[in-house]
Formats: sequence, structure tokens, C-alpha cells
Amino acid sequence: MESRLRSVGVVLAGGVGQRVGLNTPKQLIKIAGRTILEHTLALFNGSPDIDEVVVLMAPGYADTVKEIVEKGGFDKVSQIVEGGASRPESTWRALKALGPRECNVLLHDAVRPLLEPRIITECVRALQTHSAVGVAIPSSDTVVVAAPGPHGETIHDIPDRSRLRRVQTPQCFRLSLIREAYERAFADPDFDRRPATDDCGVLLRYLPDVPIHIVPGSESNMKITHPVDVYIADKLLQLAATSAPTPDPRDYREALDGRTMVVFGGGYGIGADVVELATGHGARVHFFSRTQNGVRVEDYDQVAKALAQVGRIDYVVNTADVLHMGKLAEVTDETIAETVGVNYLGPVNVARAAYPYLRESAGRLLLYTSSGYTRGRADYSLYSSTKAAVVNLTQALADEWAPDGIRVNCVNPERTGTPTRERAFGEEPPHTLLSSRAVAQTSLDVLISDLTGQVIDVRPNDA
Repeated sequence: MESRLRSVGVVLAGGVGQRVGLNTPKQLIKIAGRTILEHTLALFNGSPDIDEVVVLMAPGYADTVKEIVEKGGFDKVSQIVEGGASRPESTWRALKALGPRECNVLLHDAVRPLLEPRIITECVRALQTHSAVGVAIPSSDTVVVAAPGPHGETIHDIPDRSRLRRVQTPQCFRLSLIREAYERAFADPDFDRRPATDDCGVLLRYLPDVPIHIVPGSESNMKITHPVDVYIADKLLQLAATSAPTPDPRDYREALDGRTMVVFGGGYGIGADVVELATGHGARVHFFSRTQNGVRVEDYDQVAKALAQVGRIDYVVNTADVLHMGKLAEVTDETIAETVGVNYLGPVNVARAAYPYLRESAGRLLLYTSSGYTRGRADYSLYSSTKAAVVNLTQALADEWAPDGIRVNCVNPERTGTPTRERAFGEEPPHTLLSSRAVAQTSLDVLISDLTGQVIDVRPNDA
């Protein structure tokens, strides 16, 4: 046996989303800017503990997965295998596709896109000393055994909760071991009538003397099964991306040196700091604002004319923003027009005008929202609603422009010390506010990352 066995992640994506009300595979639903399958593939492809990835896909969708793999750069994916009529048959097809050479195999549900990288690492490590490993978490609920009664089910027994665990994936094995268990299962005429619900169940039934080691899972490693799960997973994935990855200093120079960036609203505050930081990393930065050069983002023609002066464009950033407070019944028509024009129509204009340039360069668009977008508050009705619209615009454009290779994200800073805020609220204790430079730094982190469709929170403890 080799001193170090290769570890293969098998992403089981053979199901169809009937319980989420779809007639297409639920793993192809887009949440947080990417399909569920892409989120899951990214976990295994990015794990230093995984050498190879095999995708087991629902029949008829192999070409779709191939396109996802190629566009996503998932270079560890070696095979895309068509699934069978049942979960055991699909798993068996994947096991046969792995060939004769011994390896560690990690069987994972594609619709568990919130798997922590820590779990992959611990499973591979556990396979160094165990031939079978399951992932499980304690049950926080009391579990009962039901029995049929004359008027419906009744509680027959209540097992000791301290010994109960909820099983997750990946489920991990030596390839030869799980193959033997499945060979015995398919040789059993009762298996079709009473199939196991997972791979550990197959091993436990047909090779009962083999102990299955437990690696602790996590509550977030949920399986997307029902319609509400899609919504929950979308929010959890957004939360998981609230901190932008921290690049190596050399990454900034590699991503920005000689590239062209356009910043709207770059006259002061966050925009001015983005201009300064990007210029320091070698980017050619052009900035436009109504105060510096008379470019108003609410005027599409002015935005288009400004971009036409630049030529090739790799990054577009829109920090233009106005903040007016007051009750909706009391605001003037001019205030409504300016708030909607700058805060929502502005990002729409910038996006529309920038699209042909970003399509050519496979570039990046960065917009900004406010923490008020999650819940409208009294006296902020116009401001909060326009900022919520920008979030939806970001997510929609990330999906719409993905085939062109354009990445679209949105930065959501908490209270930040900017001239706009000072005009609205007056002087505030500096320690209670983010610095505009800290927000600008996060903005660069997002721009040079592979994120798309994300709302990146910036909090004081992140800065």
C-alpha cells in the first residue's frame, strides 16, 4: 500500500429537486451568486487534502456540469459520471469509476454546500487510522419512536438523546472496503426492498464488524431538501462571505499593476481612498464625481461619456451616494428624485454603461449598500429601500453576467466616517465609526477575489 493514499471527493449530485418544487436538479439552483453544485465543488477543489474530485450527476445534465467545471476552473474534477435510479446505484457507479487503485473516498451530498473545510481535513486525517469514517452531530431535539395507533401515531419509545447523533456527509472509506460492502448489498435480494439510506448504513449492515469512526460535523452543514432550505442556505452562504479573503500583498500588485480602474464618486470618502490605494498598487485609476468633474451618475449619458474617455476597463467601482433623512410624507420631490437617482438609478446607469467594457476584459463591478438594507426604519424609507435595491441588482447581475466572466459584488459597511455621514449626523465619536480607508481596503480585497454575487459586510472588528 502507498505511504499516502490519494483522497478523492465524490460529489453526489444525482437527485432531482422534487421536494423543493422543481423539475430540474436542485443542485443547479443558484444561491448567493452561484449554483449549489459550484459552492460544493469549490470546497473540495480548494481543499489541500483532496487530490481528485468525481461528480456523480443526474442523467441528462453531464454537459451542464462540464460547462460549470470548465468555467469555474475546478481543475481537480477528473470525471463526471451519470447517476443511477437510486442513491445506492449512483454511489456504486461512482465507486466503479474510481478504478482499481486503492484510495480514500469521501462521499458527499452536493446539496450540502455549507460544509466546513475543517471537516474535510479531519475526515482525511481520520482515514489514516480508520477504514470508515462518518460525520455526525449531537441531536438537539428529543427523538421518539412512533407506533401506529387506532387514531394515528403514538409515541412508543424515547431513546436516550445523549447517545443519538444526526448523520451528515461526507461519509468516508477505503475504496476497497466500501466496494465490498456494496457488492454484498447488491447480491442480497432483500436490499432493494429494504435499502440503506446512506453509505454508512450499507457498511454497517453488510460488514458489521468494521467500526465507523465519528468526526464531529457542524450545524451549518445542512442538506437542502425543502423550499425553506434554499432560502436559509442562501442567507448562510452570504454570511459565510461577509469577510473578504485577505490577499497576500503580492496579490494586489499582480491583480492591479497596469490594470485600469474607474471609480465613480471618487472625489472624497471611500471612493477617494479606493483611488489612492489602487494607484499605490500600480493601477491606472480614473475617477469621476459631480464635485470634481461634474459627472452625475443619475445621468446615463454623462456616465457613458466618462467611460468612453478611458478605453479598456478592468474594474468599475461606484461609491456615489446621498443620504437624506425624513418622513416620506414630508420629503420634497427634489429629495425623492435625488435619492432614487443617485442611490439606485446611478448604479443601474454605471452597470449598463460599463457592461461592454467589462465583458471585453472579464472584469469586476463593485457596488455599495448600507446596513439599513436589511430592514427599513422610520425616517430612512428612501435611503434603505434604494440600498436594498442595490443588493438585488448585485445578485441579479452576478447571475446575468456570469457567462461573460464578469464578477459583481456589493460592499456593506457599517457606520463609516465619511463627509456624507457627517453632513447627516454631525460630528460623532471616531471610535464608533469605521474609517473610510478600512472600507476601501476591503473593497480592493473583494475586487481582486473570485467572489461574485456576494454582499460583503465590513464591521469595526474586521477593519
